[in-house]
Amino acid sequence: SMASHEFRTPLTTVLSSAVLLGKYTQSEDQDKRDRHIKKIKDSVSHLNDLLEDFLSLGKLSEGKIAAQSEPFEVNLLLEETVDELKAILKAHQVIKIESADNIVFNSDKKLLKNILINLLSNAIKFSGETSLIQVRGISEENRLIISVIDQGIGIPADDLPNMFTSFYRARNAINIEGTGLGLHIVKRYADLLHGSVAIESEPGKGTTFTISLPSLQSEIIS
Repeated sequence: SMASHEFRTPLTTVLSSAVLLGKYTQSEDQDKRDRHIKKIKDSVSHLNDLLEDFLSLGKLSEGKIAAQSEPFEVNLLLEETVDELKAILKAHQVIKIESADNIVFNSDKKLLKNILINLLSNAIKFSGETSLIQVRGISEENRLIISVIDQGIGIPADDLPNMFTSFYRARNAINIEGTGLGLHIVKRYADLLHGSVAIESEPGKGTTFTISLPSLQSEIIS
């Protein structure tokens, strides 16, 4: 029922906005038309996110995702991921990468990229229009440690223990669109990579997610 509710809300928005668009036929109604077109676009984008999350969750639950290790350049992965997310940055948001140039690491590049996309999308969504978002990558003692640091709304202390539970949303995030699945998926991917994910947060100040991964030498990790 939680799943059907998640899909029903944006679908209702699309339908009602489409109906209203048909009623605004005069040229002076352009502002109203634009507003409803934006609502439709936002809702379709949200539905797409939902679908991606449910498909990922389905594959995880069925054990269809296995980690495959390969050496890759960390900096290139970070740059590629940040580049893909530029389209969803708010007006004056900036993502800054701080990482040594020469880190080559063994892990599943695709799964790590999915983790980063989830964490950075959250940072963008829950941060203001002029916020700086930082991504830091370091290698120490055969581990890769990546932090995503934002200056967003933060997470209340009593919500922190539940943030990786599926469909859980922090109480200060209720009015911001989201599936409540992203962090659960992040945790499941980190587990597949034999890694860990930690949160530090302060309401009104921002949040730091830190991923710590071991180097994986074998080709396929079970």
